[in-house]
This record gives sequence, structure tokens and C-alpha cells, in this order.
Amino acid sequence: MMSKKEVKKNLVFKNKKAFHDFTILDSLEAGIMLEGSEVKAIREGRVNLKDSFVRIIKGEVFLLNAHISHLSTTNVNYRPDERRPRKLLLHSKQIGKMYAKVTKEGITLVCTKLYFNDKNMIKVEVATAQGKKLHDKRETLKEKSLKRESEQALKTYK
Repeated sequence: MMSKKEVKKNLVFKNKKAFHDFTILDSLEAGIMLEGSEVKAIREGRVNLKDSFVRIIKGEVFLLNAHISHLSTTNVNYRPDERRPRKLLLHSKQIGKMYAKVTKEGITLVCTKLYFNDKNMIKVEVATAQGKKLHDKRETLKEKSLKRESEQALKTYK
């Protein structure tokens, strides 16, 4: 696993909506199967994971509803669908553990980060998450604002 500093350096996209809507319980790194010019599009930051989710279908894990835009330089004859399901590469034991957690009530699989690892391979961080209620979301927003205000007060104090 990479350190947080390395992940920040190579981070392409962070799904902030997932952190807002869900309580993240556990995360796991997975590879992703891409076609054509999707890797170049991801390098340019033409990716959106806001409404994406992960499902286990027939023992395989898929990233659904993730949007990777086309590049203007791609061949017009071959352009993969922008919202097509993309297979995630995990070991069968990892899939089994995730499936056991997901069968519990209220636990879902969410894509939280998309980044390049040290070998320049695109990786996806898949997290098991539990949905937040409206009052939980309000509490986290209050905590964030209090933390921000205290940090600003410390800066001005110095």
C-alpha cells in the first residue's frame, strides 16, 4: 500500500460526494480494465466518479456509472461508451470478503479515489460504506467548519 503522501502526488480524482454521503468503513485497492484512449483521458483529468458505484455481478466486481470523457484526438471509428461498466481486478478471496460485507444490511461498495500507483498503473480505491442520515451529514459539516475556524484562529494567533 502506498503512503498518503504518494497517493496525493498521483491522485487523479477523489470522490468527495462519497465521503459526504457515506461513512467509510474499509477500503481496498483494485485495478481497472480500460479500453482505447481511456488512460490518456484519465491522465488529462476527464473523469467523473460522483454518481458511480460498485456492484458484484456473478462473482466479478464492476464499476458502474463512472464517466470517462473522450479525447478530441481519438479515432472517430472507435470510441468506447463513456458510461460503460468497467471490470475491477481483485483476487477471489477479496471479492468473497467484500460480498460477505455487502450482504449485511445498509453496507454498499463505493469508489472513493482514482490514482496512478508507483508503477504508473491506474488503480481504484473501493470502500465498503454505510449510508449517512441527514443529521449525520449536518454533524460532519459542523465539525469541519469548527475545525477550519480553529485552524484559522491558530494561524492568526501565531
